[in-house]
Amino acid sequence: MTPQPSAIADRPATKLPRTLGLWSSVALVIGITIGSGIFRSPAGIAQKVPSPSLMIGLWMLGGAITLCGALSLAELAAALPETGGLYAYLREGWGRLPAFLFGWSELVLIRASALGGIAIVFGDYLLRSVGIDPAAHAVGSRALSAAAIAFAAAANIRGANVGAMIVGVATWMKFAALAVLVLAAFTLGASHGASVGHLTASTGQPVALSAMGLALVSILWAYDGWADLSFASGEVKDPARNLPRAIILGTIAIIVIYVLTNVAYLYVSPIDAVARSPLVAADTMLALFGRAGVALVSIFVMISSFSSLNGSMLASPRVFFAMADDGLFFPAIAKVHPKYRTPYIAILLAALLGIALVMSRSFERLTDTFVLAIWPFYAVGVAAIYRLRRSAPEMARPYRAIGYPVVPALFVVAVAAFVINSLVNDTTNSVITFALIGAGIPIYYAFFA
Repeated sequence: MTPQPSAIADRPATKLPRTLGLWSSVALVIGITIGSGIFRSPAGIAQKVPSPSLMIGLWMLGGAITLCGALSLAELAAALPETGGLYAYLREGWGRLPAFLFGWSELVLIRASALGGIAIVFGDYLLRSVGIDPAAHAVGSRALSAAAIAFAAAANIRGANVGAMIVGVATWMKFAALAVLVLAAFTLGASHGASVGHLTASTGQPVALSAMGLALVSILWAYDGWADLSFASGEVKDPARNLPRAIILGTIAIIVIYVLTNVAYLYVSPIDAVARSPLVAADTMLALFGRAGVALVSIFVMISSFSSLNGSMLASPRVFFAMADDGLFFPAIAKVHPKYRTPYIAILLAALLGIALVMSRSFERLTDTFVLAIWPFYAVGVAAIYRLRRSAPEMARPYRAIGYPVVPALFVVAVAAFVINSLVNDTTNSVITFALIGAGIPIYYAFFA
């Protein structure tokens, strides 16, 4: 049952201190999002969609879908600036069961898959930076990935400011690195085999609509992170102003740099070469600068991936903390460290599950599972805008979704379309993913109803 407005207003204040300002929050959005997808996903996308114009169009479409979600979710973030973010919006909009299922999915699927996917890119590029082929040393790459997760957990247990500082410093470094890659491609590429013709020359293979839908899943993995700031809403200063501004500004910046980066990749290399290049940023810099370029960009990708890993570790365990504090999870998960004032049990839990998955699943399977598990919850969370505007019209809304009611509806419809496409064309993984989510229903009724 949806709580009455008075119940929403009377919720006790979070136990976590508000330490994140506007620019720390913007950096967190960018830092979590620009992690591994832009450096690893283009190869798989080019394989599914062997047309450069369609590939760039899909990156723009993914950005448009993401921006619709950001413009809509920002209303809820400003109105309900609580630790747990999306979890809180689901709870207030749709009740305890949907909120629990989101948290349950974060525990068993979503966060561990995200941490694993990001960490794998860190390990692969670390080996590439010293001239080692990660494909030939998979065990070593996974061990490095697990170590990165463990280090990120330790940093965030030490304090939100420590985690935010790491993200803030690394964010501007990797944003600058992508800018350098783009500028170098356009200024130096012509003398190293780059061609505008690469941007229009497809392989001639037909592109099925279903393949475009599956490629969009990989693109949405790269864009994911725009909503993660909401998980740490309880620690953002002046949240009514800073949360919507940070979410929207960060998302727009990401769309611009992602589209430009993919144009740079395709300008330097034809799309069939991109399809054969899982470490596409390194291969682009190899074409422009030789081995020195590979080492340089690999270092920047390592920084980028670790920053995203650290930011994800900072934000997402707050979901488990908020659930336990709400009586929707086991009480031990709600413990706050007596010295550092961070949800250390939740952080440790997320780290252990991430390490387990990084040692057992491929990058592609981790990312596909992540997107399929979390984006439907984004859609249901955004749809809570309609429910809350009816059930709690007097709720304070410092920011109202731009383009309401059309923009939230576009986001919900787009997510529903790619989920249906995945169910039809990636049936086994989709069924397993939704079965694991559904397994939370009897657990809810057994322990928390």
